[in-house]
Amino acid sequence: MTAPRESAPPPPAAPESAGRRTLGLSDAVALAVGSIIGASIFSILGYGAELAGAGLPIALALSGIWASLVAGSYAALASHVVSDAGALAFVFRAFGDGIVTGAASMLKWFTYVVSLALFARSFGGYFVPLVGWTPSPTLQARVAVALLGAFTVLGVLGSRAVSRVERLVVAVKLAILFLFVAAGLPHVQPARLVPDLSPSGTLSILRASALFFLSYMGFGLLTNAGEEMRDPKRTIPRAIFLSLGIVMLVYVGVGVVAVGNLPIQELVAAQDYALARAAEPAFGRFGYLLVSVGALISITSALNATLFGGANLAFALAHRGHLPEVFERRTWFGAPEGLFLTAGLAAVLAVAFPIGAIAGIIAAVGILEYLGVLLSHWRLRGEVGGNRAFLAFAIAVVAAVWVVLEQQQWAQERTAFSTTWVAIAASLVLETLWRRRGGRRIALRLPPHSHRVRPNSGG
Repeated sequence: MTAPRESAPPPPAAPESAGRRTLGLSDAVALAVGSIIGASIFSILGYGAELAGAGLPIALALSGIWASLVAGSYAALASHVVSDAGALAFVFRAFGDGIVTGAASMLKWFTYVVSLALFARSFGGYFVPLVGWTPSPTLQARVAVALLGAFTVLGVLGSRAVSRVERLVVAVKLAILFLFVAAGLPHVQPARLVPDLSPSGTLSILRASALFFLSYMGFGLLTNAGEEMRDPKRTIPRAIFLSLGIVMLVYVGVGVVAVGNLPIQELVAAQDYALARAAEPAFGRFGYLLVSVGALISITSALNATLFGGANLAFALAHRGHLPEVFERRTWFGAPEGLFLTAGLAAVLAVAFPIGAIAGIIAAVGILEYLGVLLSHWRLRGEVGGNRAFLAFAIAVVAAVWVVLEQQQWAQERTAFSTTWVAIAASLVLETLWRRRGGRRIALRLPPHSHRVRPNSGG
């Protein structure tokens, strides 16, 4: 490998429309809601029900509260550091060029890989019973690998067919969830919603809330679109909190209907397609088919956007010095070594782990990213504003949620626990080696209209 450049060249020219700030508040809220309500609520509802039992709606609400603690820091930082690099730009501004910042960028790419594994495995969970096959982990894993292979081939061929209907997909999945809640509420049996608030039951609800953290992670996308927003200093904070409020209402409604309409044992038994099973009391077989098809559409759309969006992000961050040089090749869509690497590693994870374990890995790494944002806000609070006591509280709460999640992984998903820590250690080791052997440095370019927050030197 040739030595990486000390300073990154300008990124490729953006499309003509990207140079104009075209996104207003309603656009930003729609973008965030569509991003947050992705495939995870279809994918891990049954696993969350197994953890939280009748406390599932509480777990979903708590997850939204944890996310809102981080959202304040995203909003404050995005108002002053406007960059398509999003959270990584915040970490860079706070801690400067260092091993931790570089390792964070590698972990960011890894979250895209694990997300692909979750989406692919979830697709198999809904597809297999829908077509009348007998569900089994092996069969679902085969479907997952086939799906990843098909989308990789589409990427090589340059197909953009799925991305053209992204807005329609967002509308479909939101309509299905709203219909699910509205039609299911009259059938709810309140006795089924009484949670177990004993010490062990409360801990299980907290563990489920840590897992569902990943279901709220999409709001960070707004900070990646800051360069395209009108008045980002006002638009981003308002859009973040509005979108989180909307999504929390939807998720809690879904949790209430799922638990109130179906015994927990049946939700857990249908773990891989729990949302479709929960639609049957209100809609019958039609509801099962409707939610299953909606889940497949949503998951396919999320996989498409993550596979190619993740590839583009890796390329953009490589140009800014955030990823190893191997990801800097322009051959993502030509002779796509990087695309093959991303999809191939996702396929390995989809075969090796069940949905719950994959979700736990994403949540663990994602919460670390959130902690990075909170710590960046703490470090830059003198320039961007922020209450010291509230930030300390938010950092303590989110760190505690991460510890609870890791304890749950250790107790129930030991291999997932090991994978999480191997990924963290590998990112630090690789970043250290690249810097020592190649002299790699991080150079983040901010657009001219970004508020220039003085970067810290690290250390």
